Amino acid sequence: MPMIPDQIVEETSAMPVVVEAELIDRILAAQQGAMELPGIASWKSESDRRIADIDAEKIKGAPQEKSLARAHKVGGM
Repeated sequence: MPMIPDQIVEETSAMPVVVEAELIDRILAAQQGAMELPGIASWKSESDRRIADIDAEKIKGAPQEKSLARAHKVGGM
């Protein structure tokens, strides 16, 4: 029997963020075809590097609340 969305979410909730992102990319590519956007390879490389820096504790991430408040302020919300 196929998994329902709630089951998929529960199964993937313990996955590292990079694995979840890869899974989402693969699902979208399977459904809509691979998206070859300009600069996507360089952005993936940059985001992978930043995640590795956070995981290695080379840099400290900001709390979500602080980041969202800053985004709202910059966005004029």
